[in-house]
Amino acid sequence: MIDVSDVSFSYDGVHELRFPTFSCRNGGKLLLLGNSGTGKTTLLHLMCGLLRPTKGSIIVSGKDLGGMSDRELDNFRGRELGIVFQQSYFVQSLTVEENLALPNLLSKKPISSKDLKKRTLELLDRLGVGHKSKSRPKDLSVGEQQRASIARALVHYPSVVFADEPSSALDDTSTESVIKLLEEETANAGATLIIVTHDSRLKARYSDRVELTTTSSSLNHV
Repeated sequence: MIDVSDVSFSYDGVHELRFPTFSCRNGGKLLLLGNSGTGKTTLLHLMCGLLRPTKGSIIVSGKDLGGMSDRELDNFRGRELGIVFQQSYFVQSLTVEENLALPNLLSKKPISSKDLKKRTLELLDRLGVGHKSKSRPKDLSVGEQQRASIARALVHYPSVVFADEPSSALDDTSTESVIKLLEEETANAGATLIIVTHDSRLKARYSDRVELTTTSSSLNHV
């Protein structure tokens, strides 16, 4: 369960972003939709505990993020969350397969090396980048890095998956494939899926959505 209640945030102490109260049940799917500059990535970072709200509360998987220390938040993200950022963050000295192994180190249920390798290659294959498993991240295209990032977010069976613009570098066919994979894998794990995007192609796909409509974060919970 994710509960966001009367949350606001300010980067400069002057201009305040205000967000409405909304929730998403365990295993549910929520679309956070808005154009660039409307505050959707800020809200994503708040829900991941990467930013702390000025006021209000955010509860994720039964944990009140506001009451956790920085170290507790780091451990919580490693165990419970899978995050697909807009920009892929990989350790450049490691292969794609080795990068995907990193979340398992903090997983709540670490899997064996054999099972981890199997799951890693399975996910990469389904995303069309299995042939890049031994490559360095710099040798992947932007779209390939994005797909590898999605695999990394899913590999340790997180309870909540946050995807920031997962379809931004993809055509219609690839978008359908990637979104379907996100939905299937989170459903298999009983995980909650939060997709943050400006991609209106996804709007009709989700009945549960929050739409950011202005730069002052006037949001409508649909």
